Amino acid sequence: MNKKFTWMFRKISIAAVTFMSVVTINAQKVKNSQLERPKLVVGLVVDQMRWDYLYRFYNKYGNDGFKRLLNTGYSLNNVHIPYVPTITALGHTCIYTGSVPAIHGIAGNDWTDKETGKGVYCTADDSVQPVGTTNTKTGSHSPKNLWSTTVTDELRLATNFQGKVIGVSLKDRASILPAGHTPNGAFWFDDSTGNFISSTWYMSDLPQWVKSFNSQNLPEKLVANGWNTLLPINQYTESAPDNSPWEGLLGSAKTPTFPYNDLAKDYQTKKDNIRYTPFGNTLTLKLAEASVEGEKLGGDNITDFLAINLASTDYAGHKFGPNSIEVEDVYIRLDQDLAQFFNYLDSKVGKGEYTVFLSADHGGAHSVGFLKEHKIPTGFFGEGAEKNLNQKLKDKFGADKLINAIDNYQIYFDRKVLADSKLELDDVRNFTVKELEKDPTVLYAVSVDRVQEASIPEPIKQRIINGINRQRSGDIQLISHDSMLPPYSKTGTTHSVWNSYDSHIPLIFMGWGVKQGESNKAYHMTDIAPTVSSLLKIQFPSGNVGNPITEVMGK
Repeated sequence: MNKKFTWMFRKISIAAVTFMSVVTINAQKVKNSQLERPKLVVGLVVDQMRWDYLYRFYNKYGNDGFKRLLNTGYSLNNVHIPYVPTITALGHTCIYTGSVPAIHGIAGNDWTDKETGKGVYCTADDSVQPVGTTNTKTGSHSPKNLWSTTVTDELRLATNFQGKVIGVSLKDRASILPAGHTPNGAFWFDDSTGNFISSTWYMSDLPQWVKSFNSQNLPEKLVANGWNTLLPINQYTESAPDNSPWEGLLGSAKTPTFPYNDLAKDYQTKKDNIRYTPFGNTLTLKLAEASVEGEKLGGDNITDFLAINLASTDYAGHKFGPNSIEVEDVYIRLDQDLAQFFNYLDSKVGKGEYTVFLSADHGGAHSVGFLKEHKIPTGFFGEGAEKNLNQKLKDKFGADKLINAIDNYQIYFDRKVLADSKLELDDVRNFTVKELEKDPTVLYAVSVDRVQEASIPEPIKQRIINGINRQRSGDIQLISHDSMLPPYSKTGTTHSVWNSYDSHIPLIFMGWGVKQGESNKAYHMTDIAPTVSSLLKIQFPSGNVGNPITEVMGK
C-alpha cells in the first residue's frame, strides 16, 4: 500500500469513526430526551403487618414472595408512623398523601362531629349511590372527606389523566383513600352479596371485567374446602399452641383450632367470614390481576398505578392475635400469593418494567392474655371510662352526659350540653384531665390545645400534634401505658398507640428504578409518597410533609 493511499484510508477511517460517534451521541440524546418511568407502580399495603413479621416467619417463606422483596429490593428497617392514633384509615391516607391527620383531614376510621355530636365514618357519603349492590350502607362511599391530594392524584394530573389508577381492597376505606379523588376506579367487598362493588363517585356501572370477576363466585370456591394449616401444624413453632385462651372464634367454630371445616357453611351464613382467613388476601390479589387485564395497566409507556390493600392480615390479627397459628398461616399463605402475583406481573407487564412498594398501615399489640402468660406488664385500659367520667363531671358541674364520645383515644365533649349548661370548655376539660391523671392505666392525658407546652417526651408529643385535626379530633388526647389494650380486645388484639408494636412498619421498594440493599436509618411513613413522586418525577401531594428516601433510588 503506497503512502498516498495509506493517508487517504486513515482519513476516511477517522471520518467514519467521527460520524459514528456523532450518530451514537445524537441517538443517546434522543433517548435521554424521553422521560423514563416504570410502566406500572404497585402499592401493596399489608394491613396490621408488624415489621418483625418479615423475619419472624422468614424460614417459612419461599424465595419468590417476601424474600424476593428483601433480596432484590431495598428494605428500610427503621420506619415509624409519626402520629397517633395508629389506625387503618389514617395509615392508608398517610402512605399516599405523605401527610398527617392534622393536615389531610382523615382523623380516624370514625370521628365525632363536634357541632352536631353525630358520628362520622371516614368515607361515608350519602350524596353518592352504590354501584354493584343495593346496599347503601356498604356502597355509598367516596373520598370527599380527604382534604389533601394523593400520589395517585398527582400521577393522574402529571399525565393529563392518561395514566390509570385503580384501588382494590376488602375494605372500602382502604380502597378509596389510597386511590385518591380522581382514579379510574376503586373497588371493595360487599358482605351482603359476596361481590366487589363501587359507587357513583367513580362510575355509573361496574366495568365488564369486574362483572366477569364477580360472576366467577371465587369467594365461594376459595372457602369450599375449609381452612387448614398449609404446613403440618407441628411446624408452626413461631406461634403459641393452638386453642390458646386469648384467641377469638371464627364463624360457628366452638374453639379457635384447626381445621375450620365449616368455613364454607359459615360463609353462606355470613359472607364476611372470608375476611378473617387467608383467602381474603387471595381474593384481593386475584381482583388486582383482573384489573391489570381489564384496564390494561402497564400496557403502554404511560405509568399506571395499582393500589392494593391486603386486609385479611388485619382481620385475622384482631380475631386471633399476633401469636396465633392462624396469623402465622395467613402470612405463609400470603407469601405464596405474593409470589404468584409477582410472577403474573413479570409475564404481563415485564420484569423490571414495574415498581412495587410494600408497607403496612399499622402494626398490632400482643394479646393481653399472651402477655400475662409470659409475665409482661399488660392489662385493659379505659373500661367504663365514659360512664365514670360523666358521673364525676355531673357531680362537679351539675350537667349530665358532658362527654359525648371517647374515640381514637380522644375525649369529645358535647357542645350543646356545654352551651345549655353555660359551662366553659376549658373548665370542664381541665377538671377531666386531672381526673384522668389519677388513673393508673393512663400515662398521659392532655388538652389538645396545650400539647406543645405539656411535659411529654418526644416522639410522643410530636405524634400527638401530628394526629390532632383541629376540626375533627377530640378535646383531650389519652396515652395509655405500654401494652394496655382497650376492653373490647379481650380476645385477639388491636392497635392505635405510639409504641413500636403499633408504629414500626415494614417498607420495601422493588423493581424499576430501585437498587438492592437495606438501611437502618430512621424514616417515617410520610416519606413513602414523596419517594414514589421523586421516582416518577411528579409533584408531591398537596399536603406532603415527608422527604424522599434517596438511597432507595438506583436511577
